[in-house]
Amino acid sequence: MTRLSQYLLPTEKQPPADAEAISHKLMVRAGLIRQLGAGMWTWLPAGWRVHQRVVQIIREEMDAIGAQEMLMPVLQPADPWRKTGRLKIEELFKLTDRKGSELVLAMTHEEAVTTHIAQVVRSYRDLPLIVYHFQVKERDEPRPRAGVLRTREFIMKDAYSFDRDQAGMDESYQLHVGAYDRMMERTGLRYYRVEGDVGMMGGTGAHEYMAPCTAGEDLVVLTATGYAANAEVVRAKLGTDELSGEELLDGQPIQLEKAIEIANIFKLGTRYSEPLGARFLDESGTEHAIWMACYGIGPARIVAAAVEQFADEHGISWPRALAPFQVHLVSLGKAGTPERDAADGLYATLLELGVEVIYDERDAGTGEKFADAELLGCPLRLTVGKRSLESGEIEAQRRRGREQCPALALGAEAAELARALDALLAELP
Repeated sequence: MTRLSQYLLPTEKQPPADAEAISHKLMVRAGLIRQLGAGMWTWLPAGWRVHQRVVQIIREEMDAIGAQEMLMPVLQPADPWRKTGRLKIEELFKLTDRKGSELVLAMTHEEAVTTHIAQVVRSYRDLPLIVYHFQVKERDEPRPRAGVLRTREFIMKDAYSFDRDQAGMDESYQLHVGAYDRMMERTGLRYYRVEGDVGMMGGTGAHEYMAPCTAGEDLVVLTATGYAANAEVVRAKLGTDELSGEELLDGQPIQLEKAIEIANIFKLGTRYSEPLGARFLDESGTEHAIWMACYGIGPARIVAAAVEQFADEHGISWPRALAPFQVHLVSLGKAGTPERDAADGLYATLLELGVEVIYDERDAGTGEKFADAELLGCPLRLTVGKRSLESGEIEAQRRRGREQCPALALGAEAAELARALDALLAELP
């Protein structure tokens, strides 16, 4: 049921007092998220719809490269983390159960997946293999901030490839580069794929996907030749602690841009397979360590980045691929009036056509309804009021740019309405 009078969409006129990032302000004001504690956020129905839009795009592109979806637990024994040397990471939540057994709350799942692969992979015939899951991650983030951008709990899609050798790992890595590029293109975000730092993951190489915006905590370094890297990588190359934008890199002046890191991919090599015993026998019966790579992406960060990049002074303006609903239908008539009856009929027709629509039939003022529609940011707003009955037309407005679209015929046959609406939606970003 998507009648706004019955839908849990608690909009607010004012942002949270501590909010600085645009996405933090607008996602709370639009009724998409609510805070439970420091770095702990609840996704309300409309916000969760956006989150799951991102999840579905990711899932489709992962499945297209032959990856297999699974699910691993968040609560894990500490021993594998001790074997890999990552138990000492400060951000890792550590606890004990009633029997005194040491446990951790996973911040990533390299230890878990490698343990399983060590148990089931025996031969070169079992490789290559790619698995992934969408799962909660827990991190003892010292300074949670900016709404869902920096949190202590979040959902991440993490994938893992397993190969016989470095050449196989490189091939799997390139498969994921293609898949991730397609994911980014489908979300509608502006992004850079940049050379990244391996950090606490270890391994032999990494790339990060960065969405440029002023709320970003990362710096991207760009040159006119198309080079792009995380500022940490460039600082290491130049041997400097700070970048001013006046430095030269390979003879080229650099440009600095703030960005949100929304995904990262790492070539791990045998960093995890060696300590956790993930090995296989080749054709001659010789044992080798499995070569691994891992691939993470944060749906919540993609959602926040979309808000940051496309919002205006009136509210959110979703890319069509991520919007909670494609159409925001507004009735300007009170219950029992001809205009309300016309809006109700249009709503029923849209549902029959399979259009994802949120219907504002609340007993509220026109200004409030329009303000909430612009705040929520669905790509297309349809309005039915007295003028619609007089003109025989449904007013249509695109959210991006607040531009009027060609009107739709009120009372048109369902097939005709579907064709006209599809044409309108196809033109939206």
